[in-house]
Amino acid sequence: MASKKLIGKDLKKIGFPEGRAIGEAMRVMETAYKGKSILHKKAMLKKVVETPALYAKHETLGPIATALLISEISNKPLAMREKRIPYNVYGAEGIEPGAINQMEIAMKLPVTKSGALMPDAHQGYGLPIGGVLATENAVIPYGVGVDIGCRMCMTIYDIPPAYVHQNTEALEQMLMENTRFGQGVFKHPKDHAILENDLFNEINIVKSLKDRAWRQVGSSGGGNHFVEFGIAEILNEDNEMDLPKGKYLSVLSHSGSRGLGANIARHYTKLAMDMTKLPSEAKHLAWLDLDSEAGQEYWLAMNLAGDYASACHHQIHERLALALGERPLAMVENHHNFAWKEQDADGTEIIVHRKGATPAGKGVMGIIPGSMTSPGFLVRGKGVEASINSAAHGAGRLMSRTKAKQTLSKKDVKQHIKKAGITLIGSGLDEAPQVYKNIHEVMDRQKELVDVIGTFQPKVVRMCGTNEARGGRQEVD
Repeated sequence: MASKKLIGKDLKKIGFPEGRAIGEAMRVMETAYKGKSILHKKAMLKKVVETPALYAKHETLGPIATALLISEISNKPLAMREKRIPYNVYGAEGIEPGAINQMEIAMKLPVTKSGALMPDAHQGYGLPIGGVLATENAVIPYGVGVDIGCRMCMTIYDIPPAYVHQNTEALEQMLMENTRFGQGVFKHPKDHAILENDLFNEINIVKSLKDRAWRQVGSSGGGNHFVEFGIAEILNEDNEMDLPKGKYLSVLSHSGSRGLGANIARHYTKLAMDMTKLPSEAKHLAWLDLDSEAGQEYWLAMNLAGDYASACHHQIHERLALALGERPLAMVENHHNFAWKEQDADGTEIIVHRKGATPAGKGVMGIIPGSMTSPGFLVRGKGVEASINSAAHGAGRLMSRTKAKQTLSKKDVKQHIKKAGITLIGSGLDEAPQVYKNIHEVMDRQKELVDVIGTFQPKVVRMCGTNEARGGRQEVD
């Protein structure tokens, strides 16, 4: 004898969405319509599915109709602006269409206040890399990026440039002994106050990552992250470092918040996408309201990841300073994957996302690297409102990692690096100098945004090697 009891599969066939609506239908049908046939129940429910608004005040079917209406509203994507907010593009001729398209979508978000696209921009997830987006009381995890707090850090020493050429092998050895990349970690990580932060005990996702953060502190990620010795040249006596013009041995590092930041990003991005339904083309731009518990949690976790990234850089530079036997004359550092609370021209608080963009407020120092064979630049921001006080974060990619591996020759890349006089440890074709835009053109396209204070020419470069990227763990005391 056929069962008179409805099951979830029956309701899904009629058109019920997963969740509360199915539960309400099962409850009502098993109480108010217990003796009715399956066919009768299905017919009634089909009418409710087709026109829930007509049944919302029905004595018995009302709860089902209400649940259906709530499901419909909660699953319906939020409306985007019909017209995008105008924004400034710096160096549009050098930016791929995919990045422009992503920025166009971002400027239609209902929470968007203003935006800008930097000359090194290229396509990413959600906000393009090189994109700057100001929002109202909302933070977009993918507007910050997966590598939260990814940053540059430079230390400058009172050591003449000749030291690099006379001690190349010694500098190579210093990098091998004092840096770790990818899956490589130190056998005995150094302590740091950041690991005692109360948030490691207060936020569940952060709590679960503390051991990993302890193991990876002082190390660098894979991909385009690096630590390198090179020669900094101070070109402008008027600088915040109080350094005279001249050339100095320097250390430059580029890395972020390792597994801590990546997992925070993944967790809150999923949460944002669940809570803020957007059309498919904009789904990676889902935001968290800063008045919500989830938004406040992400903000705290993001700032923790940024501080952790800084701690990793400081330990890298401390280790190398000890190896050199010198104290640095100056240190310059800046985030370029982060969100800040700032004010617009009217004094209104805005949330500024810089995903692959350098803070360039008036008088703010920053570092914009080139590639391993081209110079980087020490810059001072001019505070241009049209760029939301931002500048490029590097040269920017010309080709994807996949295309680089498919089209570049190891022999040609090796010859190019040798000709430039660079000693390289690690890296692969996906990070060859040829995959990057011309840094001089990028800098020329943002002359109105920053003043150049100095340059940095890489000489001995370490990046993630194949063994480290694949999980080989290198450990030292």
